[in-house]
Amino acid sequence: MREGELRVVRAGALTTVQDLGRPGHAALGVPRSGALDQPAHRLANRLVGNPPGAATLETTLTGVCVRTSRAAVFAVTGAPAAVRAEGRPAAWASAVHLPAGGTLEVGAPTSGLRSYVAVGGGVTPQPVLGSRSRDLLSGLGPPPLADGDTLPVGAPCGPPLHTDLAWCQAPPSELVLPVLLGPREDWFTSEALRTLASAGFSVSSRSNRIALRTEGPPLERAVRRELPSEAMVVGAVQVPTDGRPVVFLADCPTTGGYPVIGVVPESGLAAAAQAVPGTAVRFVPTSRHRARLLSSRSQRGACYPR
Repeated sequence: MREGELRVVRAGALTTVQDLGRPGHAALGVPRSGALDQPAHRLANRLVGNPPGAATLETTLTGVCVRTSRAAVFAVTGAPAAVRAEGRPAAWASAVHLPAGGTLEVGAPTSGLRSYVAVGGGVTPQPVLGSRSRDLLSGLGPPPLADGDTLPVGAPCGPPLHTDLAWCQAPPSELVLPVLLGPREDWFTSEALRTLASAGFSVSSRSNRIALRTEGPPLERAVRRELPSEAMVVGAVQVPTDGRPVVFLADCPTTGGYPVIGVVPESGLAAAAQAVPGTAVRFVPTSRHRARLLSSRSQRGACYPR
């Protein structure tokens, strides 16, 4: 089947193109970027017959509406939302077939924050450093979608997947984040470490693709001097001058000058992508073995029958 294009009818509050990101360029100061909820991104691609690295649309808060120039198959995963194909209700987390000129509309999430829209063949804007992802921090990749934009779509890669059940991680009512302490936990008082492990934090409305910011009691530092900039990784829990932990996400900077009290393993970050402002946050200092167990358990998700 020939290649096609998507026309953006309604872009929504923030819809970006995302794939698995551009790892390996931190030495150039380039963040990894990529889909924040990678399990949802991978599932959407699988449902339409794409490889995991195909680019999808990541929507935020208000969904998106697109029109296809050719007959195509779509799937919507991530934050559950109403899906309409040609104005009629369609299944969420399932392959949806549209004719040439057909429209797919994704509404505001009923829970969670970000939905993922895959189309057979993937959206194929020009890659930058091997990725089609939009990086909000560096500005690399295609710009956020606007009404009237068009996106090229590749030729279908394989047949869509038809299932009766889709296993997806449900948006969290409480965000539980395992934390491997270090490398700068010794910059904080013993009371601060107890506060991190026991206090109630919540997701701040200032959160974005760069970082999940928290509200709650400040963590007191034992070391007051300035810290030279150090390398940052996705999942780093940095503590700025106000003492409130900040969890770095996919578009985070590659260096930072505030101490990192711990690191959340990447496998535990998918739920952070779906945590709406006000969601309770609990940090669980843990060992590497325990972190793997917690992350594996959290990713078993919820079952959505169709």
